[in-house]
Amino acid sequence: MTSKTDSKEKRWVKYYDAVTNHPARPTLLKALEWYESDPSASPGQAIDLGCGSGRDTYELLRRGWQVLAIDQEAEGIHRTKQNLPPEFASQLSTQIVRFEHVVLPPTQLINGSYSLPFCPPQHFDAFWQKIVDSLMPGDLFAGHLFGDRDGWVGNRELTFHTQAEVEQRLKEFEIIEFDERDEDGSTATGTAKHWHVFSIVAKKLSGLRNKPNE
Repeated sequence: MTSKTDSKEKRWVKYYDAVTNHPARPTLLKALEWYESDPSASPGQAIDLGCGSGRDTYELLRRGWQVLAIDQEAEGIHRTKQNLPPEFASQLSTQIVRFEHVVLPPTQLINGSYSLPFCPPQHFDAFWQKIVDSLMPGDLFAGHLFGDRDGWVGNRELTFHTQAEVEQRLKEFEIIEFDERDEDGSTATGTAKHWHVFSIVAKKLSGLRNKPNE
């Protein structure tokens, strides 16, 4: 008999197979474009939350960033390391940990492409605060949150937001890009799905919360 855990792992493997060699997400590319438009900026430390098989991680590495790639699935981290070009090995560190247990060090850029909603709702407030606290004023967040009309609403393991709730989450940020997708489509593996997703690139404002222990 196949356990619930085995079934979940198989779904993630199917997803990794489907997105192998896909390009980095547009939200991450927008954030990198913003950094690179500043002549005084240089690549620093980034965190890729829910790195999956590494599509965003590799883009960060190619552009000179040091990357902490985090995923709750060991298979995702395995694939990220397995496909890593050798010249980038010194720039990458990894963690296998669930979002509710993660400890985020100070960083310049946090990326969460379609991954943050997989933090359960009872833990999401604390998880989001860790993201805010990890960033200093001027640092960027890029990623996605699921809306309240998403086709997966009803899954108690996932977190969904109204637009007002997303705006509240971003009260400590200046919006660089904010797009809402509310349409029928399909998943990466071809299953029909209604998507309600907020795509976000935002800069932490000054004069707010400092990093922990400062």
